[in-house]
Amino acid sequence: MAPKPRLPENKALPSGWRHKHGAYYYRPPVNLRPLWDGRTEYRLGKTLSEAYRVWADKLELYADAKTMAELLDRYALEVVPLKAPKTQESNNISIPKLRAVFGHMLIDAVKPKHVYQYRDLRGKQGRSAANHDIALLSHAFTKAIEWGLCETHPIKSKVTKFSVKPRKRYVEDWEVKEALKVASPFIKSYIRLKLATGLRRGDLLSITMADITDEGLHAHPRKTAHTSGKRLVYTWSDELRAAIEEAKALRRKIYCPWLYHTNKGQPYIKENGSAAGFSSIWQRFMTKVLSETAVKDRFTEHDLRA
Repeated sequence: MAPKPRLPENKALPSGWRHKHGAYYYRPPVNLRPLWDGRTEYRLGKTLSEAYRVWADKLELYADAKTMAELLDRYALEVVPLKAPKTQESNNISIPKLRAVFGHMLIDAVKPKHVYQYRDLRGKQGRSAANHDIALLSHAFTKAIEWGLCETHPIKSKVTKFSVKPRKRYVEDWEVKEALKVASPFIKSYIRLKLATGLRRGDLLSITMADITDEGLHAHPRKTAHTSGKRLVYTWSDELRAAIEEAKALRRKIYCPWLYHTNKGQPYIKENGSAAGFSSIWQRFMTKVLSETAVKDRFTEHDLRA
């Protein structure tokens, strides 16, 4: 009897893996079951990163990776967890897609033409997504050289990514003034602090009371802090001090370490970098701006960085 075909959602996962009930599971071969507590199916974890760690700890894989599947698995295990949460999220989307196409190939067999074919096909779904995949694939080859799995980089300086026009929405001073007329105290405070620092959304929502010192405002950029420990210090100015005091005045009388927090004392930013609650507040604010002020063109929170 022919083996039962894998479900579509499991095809990009390593052999023997499957995703069910919100977690990843591994079905080891009979001869390897003693390594997996004698189980026919072993729960690896809820997230891909956790699943890869458990799997590698058990089997001590990847030291002599030869296929692209093994290289991408090692990359997912050793490199991805060191990145910022949002980057991890992006990488965990790219890796299964790359694995499904290149996984069967030997590392040394990948040529620029193969990557161009992948880029063009993936680009039909979105050019930015294709660029993210190619960037990860390139870095995986860089790591492969570092790990001694290959000697030359097959696509560096040989494969170009799609040209994607950056967003160029400049929010003018009068538009900011108009928007502030209908802003809630929270959004008004947030905008003023953003204009005083130029920090990204995740960095602003991650500010704690301990970051506000006599020296100034300490910020820990989420995009780089995971690998570099980089820290920024904004020395006090009249604008910065006024923005901080305005934010502090909005805090509820509950113990909470974050400068901006929900009614329940929780941060607006999640560990994975998402901020659904804040995004909803911003969208309601923009709807009000467009309907009740002279501003006619929508702008994003990110546009204010310019």
